[in-house]
Amino acid sequence: MTEATATPTQVTLPATASLDPAGRVEALRSVGAAFGRTRLRTLVSLRWMAIAGQAAAVLFVQYGLGFDLPLAACLAAVGASAWLNVALMAVFPSQHLSSPAETAGQLAFDTVQVSVLIGLTGGLENPFLLMILAPVTVGASRLLPAYAGALALLALVCCAGMWVWGLNLPWVTDPPLDIPPLYQAGQLAAVAIGLVFFTVSAWRTGRDESHLVSALDAVQAVLAREQQLSALGALAAATAHELGTPLATIHLAARELGRSVKPGHPAREDVELIIEQAERCRTILRQISQRRHMTDAAMARATLPSLIEEAAEPHQGSGIRVQCSCSPLAGGAGEGNRPPGVIRKPEIIHALGAFIENAASFAAKEVSVNARWSDEEVRIYVTDDGPGFAPSVLAKLGEPYFSERRIEQRGGGMGLGFFIACTLLERTGARVTPYNRQFPARGAVIRIVWPRSAIEAPEGWAEA
Repeated sequence: MTEATATPTQVTLPATASLDPAGRVEALRSVGAAFGRTRLRTLVSLRWMAIAGQAAAVLFVQYGLGFDLPLAACLAAVGASAWLNVALMAVFPSQHLSSPAETAGQLAFDTVQVSVLIGLTGGLENPFLLMILAPVTVGASRLLPAYAGALALLALVCCAGMWVWGLNLPWVTDPPLDIPPLYQAGQLAAVAIGLVFFTVSAWRTGRDESHLVSALDAVQAVLAREQQLSALGALAAATAHELGTPLATIHLAARELGRSVKPGHPAREDVELIIEQAERCRTILRQISQRRHMTDAAMARATLPSLIEEAAEPHQGSGIRVQCSCSPLAGGAGEGNRPPGVIRKPEIIHALGAFIENAASFAAKEVSVNARWSDEEVRIYVTDDGPGFAPSVLAKLGEPYFSERRIEQRGGGMGLGFFIACTLLERTGARVTPYNRQFPARGAVIRIVWPRSAIEAPEGWAEA
């Protein structure tokens, strides 16, 4: 694994679950298109909560505290939000998904509305000035950076406008409370810093969540496909068993007919063709029945050596030697040091195949797959003799959509291969640890460790 390419993107998917470059580009475009689409009901509900809070605060300050507010103007600002909600509910169904532009437009209205309300009740002197951060933070968590930046800039413009036209803070004393300009400048600076910080942090959090959800969807799709292939294999084996008896009868009848038809008879050639094709069908069905991976993977039991050999089999003959070995860990493994019988899960086969394929792609000459076991745990080491992982890459291995190659480039990926493999193995109770060898030779190592109880198959399970 070279320093420039030993990244999660290089852990390519096996052929059964890979995407062509056009498919990868389309997948990422679909993720980007989905990001920013927000359910209208969510925005409307949040706005109703804000309306209730704003109206209660204005009325409490006016009548509860006895401060003199421009009540009509304040209630008009609150009423504007209420009318917007009514209009949206009348035009769109509650399940409507707002586009990024629609969502940004609604949040821009909320930013201006709360700015007007704060400006009418003290402007930069108002302790509720920080409420202007709310719509910007919501937008940053749901929208693309361009929209989030525009909302943050709009909020800063509104705060600067409050410095110019904002009314004095209502107060019970006469003359009214005089807030020094320096304090107002500090308020403006605090809001500006808060806007930048919360916008960036909310956008990063929302983006990471969106990527993680789409990556987990990819994991589920890979797992579903592996399970479908295993189920198809089990169906093929059952079909081969059921067809064996009638095909044997056909073959026997054809041979008897062949004995009764003398050489030179016009039907002799057709009879020999029937016998030949029947024998060919029997051979095909026998091969299907004997293939160990054509059993039901959900209930299959395999030995540890056969499991790693099955995962490595597709990568043999690729120019890189793939060696498989099994041995007990130091301290004894019980049961006469025999390798344990394990559950043959599609997740394990797929993930091991992905790791082996990655190691074979960047090894110099050889990849080794070593299985070790004890009474407490089962370990599998996938090791290559390449230069190993770069230190900067090791810190990010396992993150979805971590890629140093563009998808359009040959060999580029979506940055999901390592993430999918790790997630599938973690579903089986494994811990995955990548690291580099130092002595006696260099190379990349991926260590997979299960508690033995999590992977060992109970006695009586069908052999794969």
